[in-house]
Amino acid sequence: MKRILLGVVFLAGVLSTIAAGTLYKRTLLLMGSDFEITVMADNSDLGEGYIDMAVMEIQRIEQLISSWDPNSQTSAINKNAGIQPVKVDVELFKLIERAKLISILSDGAFDISYASMDRIWKFDGSMVSMPSVDVVKASIQKVGYEKIQLDSENQTVFLSQQGMKIGFGGIGKGYAADKAKELLKRIGVKAGIINASGDMSTWGTGEDGAVWKIAITNPKDKDKAFGMLSITDKAVVTSGDYEKFVSFNGTRYSHIINPKTGYPCQGIISVTVLAPKAEMADALATSIFVMGIEVGLDRINQIPQVECIIIDAQGNVHQSNNIEIQPL
Repeated sequence: MKRILLGVVFLAGVLSTIAAGTLYKRTLLLMGSDFEITVMADNSDLGEGYIDMAVMEIQRIEQLISSWDPNSQTSAINKNAGIQPVKVDVELFKLIERAKLISILSDGAFDISYASMDRIWKFDGSMVSMPSVDVVKASIQKVGYEKIQLDSENQTVFLSQQGMKIGFGGIGKGYAADKAKELLKRIGVKAGIINASGDMSTWGTGEDGAVWKIAITNPKDKDKAFGMLSITDKAVVTSGDYEKFVSFNGTRYSHIINPKTGYPCQGIISVTVLAPKAEMADALATSIFVMGIEVGLDRINQIPQVECIIIDAQGNVHQSNNIEIQPL
């Protein structure tokens, strides 16, 4: 999924002196994506040290959940699909448990077993025709969150069908942002932002005690923003899907695949979700693409402390009941 990097309006420079300290910022490649870590500290040594600690925490999460690392617990789960349960750390077990709960909440629109799906859709310009109905149907035979069996007593995970896989592409970066934030808050960092390639987790306040102001990118013109959100101690995730797509017979198909049908999602080009944690916001942003505008808004309006902004393929803005978008 294409991630839109949200902009923090007043963090234009590397350093910004504020009443309670100085904001130190570093941008680097982590988990295969651009991360931007911003922390408040009394001096540069402390600030750089805090950022180093956040980086190490994100790298720890990557080692835990990576399906590319053959030595990770996630890879062990995938290798033993249809063979035997795998005992995992409680942290990974709880993450998978929460992922299944979001699958239930979203009626399967979010599903970490999407990794089992055959990659029959190509969004690199090489596709010249639609895959057949039979090919699409076959591509999702191993997908299904209900096939992920969790044994809380023994702390094991078992994928019941051989060839099944799980992956954390729709939740992992948000989780990493949350864990880095938790670590920094625990050691006394008063304020900051972990921006995991568009999965943004915030705490504290910014300049002169003001809340963080987040600019929301206009997906029809990436150099412009259409509004702003004021937040603190919340997460914001914006996902966009307007560059990677294919068109057949005048119909555009996005690169986000519905795990239940095997067909690409249609009608939405951008989703922004506000939630207490980036992990939840990350998963729900993906879910809304699959559920569609009407169902997605209805579902979000039923979840406490969660709001969303949806932009459809025509550029129209749809929003949940209680979100406040400020004009620029």
